Amino acid sequence: MGAKGKLVVAHEFPSKGEVFHQILKNNPHSFSTSSPQFIQGCVVDEGEFGKEGSVIIGNFTHDGKEKVAKHLIEKVDDDKKLISLRIIGGDLLDEYKEFVATFHVESEDGKDLVTWTFEYETLNDEVGPPFTLIRLAFRMIADVE
Repeated sequence: MGAKGKLVVAHEFPSKGEVFHQILKNNPHSFSTSSPQFIQGCVVDEGEFGKEGSVIIGNFTHDGKEKVAKHLIEKVDDDKKLISLRIIGGDLLDEYKEFVATFHVESEDGKDLVTWTFEYETLNDEVGPPFTLIRLAFRMIADVE
């Protein structure tokens, strides 16, 4: 039996959260330029970038290994600068029964708080929380900054 959990990482930007939101929504393949050590690229499998219901396949490096993630864009909210992605295929499902990554930006006093939230359920008790994936997300935020 696996464990359910939630991990959150946030990083304060001087008013650049909108940029990160737009890149993640409309041009996620450009992360291969800002974070080539982590992201090698992504393509649309069904639908289009930034549209709910679309399926995107991404190639990334995690723990020194090249991996693939197929994710469904579950929610896009431009007012809240929020995007929610459900993993529906690829290497992460070798360890996680469910995995949802949500990104959002909160703006206040000329600063943006950029946040990633990972909600997950492991396949078994030997799989731990995705600490290295949350570190990867944090480093991507820093690379865009």
